[in-house]
Amino acid sequence: MKAEIINIGDEVITGHIVNTNAVWLAKRLLTIGIETPFITAVGDTVAHMEAVINGALRRVDLVILTGGLGPTDDDLTKRALVKVFRRNLVFHDEILEDIKVRYAARGIEMPEINQNQALLPQGATFLPNKFGSAVGILFEEDNKLCIALPGVPAEMKQIVDDELLPLLQKQIGSSVTYSRLVRTSGISESSLAEKIAPEIPMPDGVKLAYLAHIYGVDLRLTVNAEQTRLAGDLIEQPEGWLKRKLGNLVYGEDDQTLQSSVGALLVESNSTVALAESCTAGLIAGALADVPGSSRYLDRGFVTYSDQAKVDLLGVSKKTIKEHGAVSPETAEEMALGALKNAKTTYAISVTGIAGPDGGGDENGDGKPVGLTYIAIAHNTDNEIQVRSKKFLFGKDRALNRQRSVAAALNLLRLVLLGEEPFK
Repeated sequence: MKAEIINIGDEVITGHIVNTNAVWLAKRLLTIGIETPFITAVGDTVAHMEAVINGALRRVDLVILTGGLGPTDDDLTKRALVKVFRRNLVFHDEILEDIKVRYAARGIEMPEINQNQALLPQGATFLPNKFGSAVGILFEEDNKLCIALPGVPAEMKQIVDDELLPLLQKQIGSSVTYSRLVRTSGISESSLAEKIAPEIPMPDGVKLAYLAHIYGVDLRLTVNAEQTRLAGDLIEQPEGWLKRKLGNLVYGEDDQTLQSSVGALLVESNSTVALAESCTAGLIAGALADVPGSSRYLDRGFVTYSDQAKVDLLGVSKKTIKEHGAVSPETAEEMALGALKNAKTTYAISVTGIAGPDGGGDENGDGKPVGLTYIAIAHNTDNEIQVRSKKFLFGKDRALNRQRSVAAALNLLRLVLLGEEPFK
């Protein structure tokens, strides 16, 4: 069975919201062996919606729509569906009563407009919505399935998990699609491909995909099989090979994040860390704090955006800043040492850079381009303090530069904790 996901709404096609529904839904369908070769977005125009739905029904066996099921005049999905399937809208008393009960439980009088939610196309089956008033709608005709779901993510996800996936599983049988992620950091997608593509052992039916993101590159292994155990056996060989081949470039698997990997290493070594952040302004501390239990190792952070803050809070020498600049290895190392001294932690990370779009060499003539960043790590072991720094040159996009600095800092600390020498 192949699927097409159609996301409905002017807010989607104009870029006012990010289409997270399609990403989540495609992943969930894949868990039961349904691939999604087409994802479409269409605005709130009945004629356009009708054309898109008809086109999808010609291409695939399963069409899933999200959005446009609310009670207001701009919610037009039902109007499009009755045109596609040549049906009338019929009223369902049981749906209206359920909506009334929900409003009463909250002590709110139901708006009259919500009666529209009880109108469904004739012959359609409805899928209960535990969180909202818009039920899911299911058509089955000519061996095709067409399902309309609310656009509100929490409501859509509940209906999919509780109602739709079990229904689809019965239709397609026991085959499953099994995936594993091998997560890497510190290497580009192209370099990774050159390193592994010629040699990796790939059993028949196993697919490899490269998924680049801000923290690194994920390697996704996917296979379809009759049973989860058989699928897992097929993936085991290439997964093990990748981990052996890539070594410490691999920081985790599946849902493990770079910051959770760093956190686990800090706990294992009974270490603590402090942050001294300039261009990232607390983003590294925030990333570490995203991990539950991070209070075991995350001590404190210093946001020292200005030169004076670096001097006052971290003890960076005015002479260092004057002679070498705020963005320099010397300043980065003094920032890390100052944080380590103040916090008395095992490690301290510092970052200073030119995030952009202003402040680069073209503007101030000092030859330092936008994207130039220095990250330093100070380490206190056996009462001996060591500090090292590394230069990075990112791009010209401010937001990306800051996020890349976070990823680079976390990966540097990870490698140090593993006993590697990442400052070459």
